[in-house]
Amino acid sequence: MTASATTVLDPPRTAAARRVPLSRACRFELVKVVSPWRTRLLLLTCWIAPGLFVAAVNQQSTLPSDTLFGRWMHATGWAGPLVVLGFAGIWALPLLTSVVAGDIFASEDRLGTWRHLLVAVRSPRRIFAAKALASLAVILLLVAGLACSSTVGGLLTAGHRPLVGLDGHALTAGDAAGRVALAWLCALAPTLALAAIGLLGSVALGRSPMGLLLPALVALVTQLAQLLPLPVAARLALPGYAFLAWNGLFTGPAQTGPLLIGVAVALAWAVLATVLAYLLFLRRDFTSLADDGSGRRAAIAGALPLVALLAVTIVAVRVATGATGSGIDQDKVRRSVATAFAHLYRLQTDQLNRPDVTEAQLKTAATCDKGAGRVDAEGPGNDWRCVVTWRLPGVEAVGSAVYQLDVTSDGRFVADGDGPKEVNGYFVVRTPAGDAPNPLWQFDGTVELLPSTPKG
Repeated sequence: MTASATTVLDPPRTAAARRVPLSRACRFELVKVVSPWRTRLLLLTCWIAPGLFVAAVNQQSTLPSDTLFGRWMHATGWAGPLVVLGFAGIWALPLLTSVVAGDIFASEDRLGTWRHLLVAVRSPRRIFAAKALASLAVILLLVAGLACSSTVGGLLTAGHRPLVGLDGHALTAGDAAGRVALAWLCALAPTLALAAIGLLGSVALGRSPMGLLLPALVALVTQLAQLLPLPVAARLALPGYAFLAWNGLFTGPAQTGPLLIGVAVALAWAVLATVLAYLLFLRRDFTSLADDGSGRRAAIAGALPLVALLAVTIVAVRVATGATGSGIDQDKVRRSVATAFAHLYRLQTDQLNRPDVTEAQLKTAATCDKGAGRVDAEGPGNDWRCVVTWRLPGVEAVGSAVYQLDVTSDGRFVADGDGPKEVNGYFVVRTPAGDAPNPLWQFDGTVELLPSTPKG
């Protein structure tokens, strides 16, 4: 064979030999993501700060009772990670995805290193896959830090004790551990949706700062939308609803319907946003230094499919569930309050060393109205009022207690005792974890927004 023939045949073999494997490209991108000081600081903060926060709160005499499960932080270590999860879904996770996923492509535009990267990796597809996987790995590490740190801090300071659920029944320590882990796992779905939106913004908007802020902006818009009196179908179709729907895991039986819908919707957003980012990335002209991926056409191409997905999801949820209106009505509130009161009454009975009774013996019932009967008893508001009645074995008189309710648009409510004071007033009871307020004084609950399944 001649030298010229050898020269012609060798380049394909050499190019194949120089092709960078995806695993190597991922390692390279992972090092680039972790190298900046801000990423290292975020990792250190996520793995240390939540545990210190939970431990510090557990040493205080007052608790964040306005936060879901905050009033139980002295009673069990499993309340701490749930308090952190509630905060993380609102603030921490949107900001973390913005910093990591929202900047992973835009940083190359700012530094002007696309040509060097293409020469090294030789495949835009592998570059996209490596960057997406690297950002995913860092985000998972950040979420794991939040969950593990807050759990360790709670267990070390409050112990491995049972947790009171949102319907008043006590979850064993083992059951609480499993549900806490599942709640954090479900929160990964909306986190992935925000991360995919960050990838899309980083590709479509280039070096524009809006790409970096897009996940946080989308999270803020969805949180504001959750405060509005939206129909149930529209509420469940938002990509961040799973940040709220994990509450349903802490009732008996668990309210899994809204949670499954929220997780499925978030994963659909994650897949679509990632595919859109991939297609826009492959269409870029890397030979031109002036093309940084930003432009009205790219922004519209990335936004319109997501808007279409939102509209389709709203219709699909409406048809599949048959849910209408706010999902909060008089009958649901009445049942939720009566159930929670019955469970908490038994807890109070145990703490006061009184004879034990069962829910069946109590025959607890509740009557509820809204706005003193001047408005329809449905929808959120802080003007709900419920009167709970119950019976004790061998006692002819019927006990009654009044509660003022503040029901939020996502179905969560806070019941505030309004007498009689010996039942639901403020007084301190002695518990295995120390002195604590009367459990019937104030308690959290939740109303399932979807129509109840008829019991056979």
